[in-house]
Amino acid sequence: MPDNTKKVKSLNRLLQGEYMAVESFNTFISRAKDENVKKTFQAVQKQHRKNIEKLAGYIQDIGGRPHENLGIKGKMADMKVNIDLGLRGDTDEIIKKAVEGETQGVNMAEKVLRGSLDDKSRDIAGEILHKDRRSIDELNSLKNR
Repeated sequence: MPDNTKKVKSLNRLLQGEYMAVESFNTFISRAKDENVKKTFQAVQKQHRKNIEKLAGYIQDIGGRPHENLGIKGKMADMKVNIDLGLRGDTDEIIKKAVEGETQGVNMAEKVLRGSLDDKSRDIAGEILHKDRRSIDELNSLKNR
């Protein structure tokens, strides 16, 4: 079996970002008052859960071990989201934070894509990137409600 260490490390970075997104959306969903906003957040979170399932399975298929927890970086990011939103966090502010988080995720996925990946890994990362970009569009459409 080829040494997939670098590839697994890159894919695990992407996986960590997906876990961070799920956690952030837990916060956004719990604070959303508008039912339409909440449903959109839940749909985006569901997509991140599917991304996690796909990535973790692929990492295992290539002989790696998926890092299936937030890690210290993720916990710090989750705390920051809660602090940034404050006690109330109105709907517009929550949407803004959700878009910022998704944008950071897309930027991280783009970095992973530029790393040392084979074609199959690049396809999976690219598919996740595409879905995350689509999520940003969905979230941005909430601003015009």
